[in-house]
Amino acid sequence: MSISYEFILRRLATILSVAIITLTIIAAGTGILLSFYYEPTAGGAYQSLQFIDNQVQNGWLIHRLHNIAGNEVLVIALIQIVVMFLGRQFCNSWLTAWISVILFALSAIGLAWTAMILSWDQLGYWRFRIELQTIEAIPVIGSQLRDILTGGAINTETVKHLYTLHSYVISAGAVILAVIHLWSLLRQEKEQKTLPTAVSPVDELQVN
Repeated sequence: MSISYEFILRRLATILSVAIITLTIIAAGTGILLSFYYEPTAGGAYQSLQFIDNQVQNGWLIHRLHNIAGNEVLVIALIQIVVMFLGRQFCNSWLTAWISVILFALSAIGLAWTAMILSWDQLGYWRFRIELQTIEAIPVIGSQLRDILTGGAINTETVKHLYTLHSYVISAGAVILAVIHLWSLLRQEKEQKTLPTAVSPVDELQVN
């Protein structure tokens, strides 16, 4: 019974890892398409997204897919953490998969956070200002971190800084982590196949 349970969790983890890398690729691909028309400025961000949604052919669909993939991949990553915790396969490949999915979930959170102000609408702007106050309250590094993120004041420099983090730094890290996560789980499957079949105490008693 325990072997069957572990097998189901391993297989579920592999399926979720495929979903993670698929959604990551969709988010990255649609993000590249959006970048052709997106203008990372305080005055042009909102207008450029409106242009994409209303004027570019299938632009609304690409924008929608980008948002859905970005939101759903975080949910699946959190579910994956729970599944892998329940599986508890303590081997090198499992440890790599465990660390990579945790880092990936943090990257997905970072992508959602940096995207907050990229639309430059009222909701994102005021939410960003509120969360900046939390960052600024961090001892020692709070003020410096706020200046790095915003460039001083919340303006075009802020949009450029967060756009760079969102589109190049965190996105690249998320893609790499998704690949590492899937690779490590596939490697774990191979390792499990090479292990001798375990005999449970119940089966051993029946044999005796």
